[in-house]
Amino acid sequence: MSITGSRIRRPGAVSTSPIFSMSSEELGFFQEPEVERMLKVLPSTIPGDGANVNNGSAGAATVDLRGLGTQRTLILMDGRRMTPFNFNGQVDTASIPTALIQSVDVVTGGASAVYGSDAISGAINFIMKKNFEGVELQYNHAVTGDNDGQKDNISLTLGSNSADGKGNIALSVSWMNRDQVLLGDRPLGLLGIDSETGAGLNEFSAGLPPVPGPAGCDGPNVVDFVLGSGSTTAIPTKFALVGYAPANGQFRNDGSIGADCSRFNFNPFNFYQTPAERYSATAIGHYEINDNATVYSTFNYNRQSVSQQVAPSGTFGARFDIPLANPFIVDQARQYMIDAGNDALAAGLLNTPGLTNWIDSNGSGDVDAADYLNVQLRRRTVEFGPRSELFNTDQFSLLTGVEGELYGDWMYDASYQYGETNRVTTRGGYTNLTNIQNALDSTDGVNCKNGVSSCVPLNLFGGLGTITPEMAAYSTATALQTQAYTQEIILLTANGPVEAIKSPWSAEELSISVGYEHRKETGSLEPDECLKQAPASCQGGAGGNLLAINGGFSSEELFIEGILPVLEDVAFAERVDIEFGYRGADYSSVGSVDTWKLGATWQPTDQVLIRVMQQSATRAPNVGELSSPVVTGLDNATLDPCSIANVSNIDAALTALCLSTGMLPAQVGAVQDIISGQVNAFNGSDPDNAPGAEDAETFTAGFVYTADFLDDFVLSVDYYDIQVDDYIGEFSPQEVLDGCYIGGDTVACSKIKRIGGDLTISGSGIELFTTNLKSRQVEGIEVNVDFSVDLGEMGEISFNANVNKYLTHEQQSSNESVLIDCKGQFGTTCSPTSDLRWVQRTTWQLNDFTVSALWRHMSGVDIQSDQIVDTFAQFQSIESYDYVDLFASYLYNEHTKFTFGIDNIFEKDAPVLGGEVGSTSFNSGNTFPSTYDNLGRMYKAGVKFTF
Repeated sequence: MSITGSRIRRPGAVSTSPIFSMSSEELGFFQEPEVERMLKVLPSTIPGDGANVNNGSAGAATVDLRGLGTQRTLILMDGRRMTPFNFNGQVDTASIPTALIQSVDVVTGGASAVYGSDAISGAINFIMKKNFEGVELQYNHAVTGDNDGQKDNISLTLGSNSADGKGNIALSVSWMNRDQVLLGDRPLGLLGIDSETGAGLNEFSAGLPPVPGPAGCDGPNVVDFVLGSGSTTAIPTKFALVGYAPANGQFRNDGSIGADCSRFNFNPFNFYQTPAERYSATAIGHYEINDNATVYSTFNYNRQSVSQQVAPSGTFGARFDIPLANPFIVDQARQYMIDAGNDALAAGLLNTPGLTNWIDSNGSGDVDAADYLNVQLRRRTVEFGPRSELFNTDQFSLLTGVEGELYGDWMYDASYQYGETNRVTTRGGYTNLTNIQNALDSTDGVNCKNGVSSCVPLNLFGGLGTITPEMAAYSTATALQTQAYTQEIILLTANGPVEAIKSPWSAEELSISVGYEHRKETGSLEPDECLKQAPASCQGGAGGNLLAINGGFSSEELFIEGILPVLEDVAFAERVDIEFGYRGADYSSVGSVDTWKLGATWQPTDQVLIRVMQQSATRAPNVGELSSPVVTGLDNATLDPCSIANVSNIDAALTALCLSTGMLPAQVGAVQDIISGQVNAFNGSDPDNAPGAEDAETFTAGFVYTADFLDDFVLSVDYYDIQVDDYIGEFSPQEVLDGCYIGGDTVACSKIKRIGGDLTISGSGIELFTTNLKSRQVEGIEVNVDFSVDLGEMGEISFNANVNKYLTHEQQSSNESVLIDCKGQFGTTCSPTSDLRWVQRTTWQLNDFTVSALWRHMSGVDIQSDQIVDTFAQFQSIESYDYVDLFASYLYNEHTKFTFGIDNIFEKDAPVLGGEVGSTSFNSGNTFPSTYDNLGRMYKAGVKFTF
């Protein structure tokens, strides 16, 4: 037999690396058709993409082992790589057929010497049922205590042995449907609470609805400006003159302009749980031709549709040249703009270097009704409906091979594997900023100055209803993008004993596995023409533009593993084994890299096993990291040190640094602060420094203790230390801002591009190119314990627990950057990373009844130290969390089994934090919905028929 983490086959194999396993019975206790939701509760993981990620979801389900990133967790099925769903090399675990899973092994501490690139934090191996016989029909249903968020899953599995008993084939088909839950469906999500000021918290705490905007400045999901919460891209429209804050104001429903009066409550439109539908089919078969050849094959097909939705789009501070003679502008508003323009002109801020805010059409020398002004209009286009992204994915993979006896005790395995993913993403409800500019350039309200007959003049100068359906049809945009990924693998292995190499103190010889692997992967992204437009695409509110990605790489790899028994049945050592491995790989992208492992197991008694392993691991850059062109987008930051929010702290030294990044003296401390926790960013592979391979050193040491004073008692304790150097990633926007304005780093300052002093105007932003950063380190202790107690006539109780204690969870982008330790912290860099987590399951079985309780614990976490000053006091920490889930089943007869369950039985509420303390993907609806149970109590029921 072989085990996860090694390709060597030998009887009684024991892992030198720590492995946590879950059987199909344990997986069944979750009553969950989505693998990602089962794995994210493990202490060794933090949430990746999934059902509770909305704004930033890729429409997939991923796993992040040790919090080192999903790209550093290798996902396997029966020890084989799975096909990624995108050019970032990520595997969608939704493609794994849960009905056919026999067990799941999680090996931590690196596994690159065995499986190759990407296994830096470890590997998760889904082991399938190979000899399934009979018919199994299963239905599961789940619904929240609020009677929403329903999830239904049906699976049918058929299997049969061949007549001669030499083969087996199994087929499993399934359907899953997951209903949406909107933020607006829960009190916590009704209003966006401000993480810096706490605005909106009192209303939530008192159980009150959001305070509507005042009369004349109201509309759907409009909240009072005094509330201090919500988006400044509002309705009615907000007006700003670029670079001159005193000119800011807001329209009223009647078209006049006054002081700010309302904001837009974007929260209710977003999803706490994204809707999805999935069809899948998997066939697994093998047949023994003779002792020397057994052919096998696995085919997997998955079709999935996932939806994402956020609040209606808007103009989000985009700059427009508007004729002051536009007839949609009422006289009072026109005079307001003219006065603002002349005030800015007198202050020397109307026309600034690199930015023309004014066209003096009649040459009068001052701003008047005949001129054009370049202004920012922040208007929610509620009339367009919500912004949406629909991910439609088709994925299939085919594995075929032959294995058997090569010579004597030597075995061989030769296989070919091909996988392909095709995806179409449809994006709707966005603003077409180019068309809006054309539509605003009108002086009669009927015709556009560009002379295009299809152009419909647009009225943004007021509240709801100023945009007619005809205006909306011209000024909105729907766009498509396609993605494709292919993976081809040829794998040849041979393993067996080397009788000539044997320790004089052991009866067993060296066992080795040698092999060759060829891997070729290609990925592409093809956006339609409107998405390619730069600096912003035709879809305003999408954060920038997209360009085509086409790339790939191939590798040729040779590997060897060995286990040498050194001592056997001697004093103080019933057994001592040495394990080693080496893999050399030649990549078409980064050249030659190598990995190795060296470890030992010592069994002083038959009850104690001591193990230690040192490994070197690598990760070659994926297609996206190698081949992404530079595009604009949005990223998370909390404070612009040069903005009005920090004016009290701006001294001469900081002023000089602000000026060095393109600001004018009058703009320092006067420009608007970061809006909704996001700034413009320039993303893509570093054009001057393409990323190279990552290197990691991994050390694990621990012991396994087994005893018979309790049935099946096993205790394992392991220490792990994973150090990743030259890790591939991007500086965070706040790192760049702080590096420049606090650290005075000229390199960081050179990455900041301002227009009109701002970081949110189209064309401005921060360079965040993908490159090799300094280092990451994760260090901790993991404990596993299992045992059972026979209660005689009262049945049996089994107990198992998995505990993880982080000692270190650090990352540093460069020598000049601040070292960030995510242990026990949360923020824009750190997802909530409890330093102590455990899951503990107690199961009682009596005849046909089974009752099981799962206790999930997460210790408390605090806000990152660099965010304390910008975070409301009540949101600076999250208390420890404990959840209890219950499961029960009854075997009605030999063919029918009923199951029931309640998750979060005590209905523990998610923490209240506002919406800007973390990254947009994971901090949503005023909490972290992927980390904490945000939907309340969940009820589950199912039935399984077996024949």
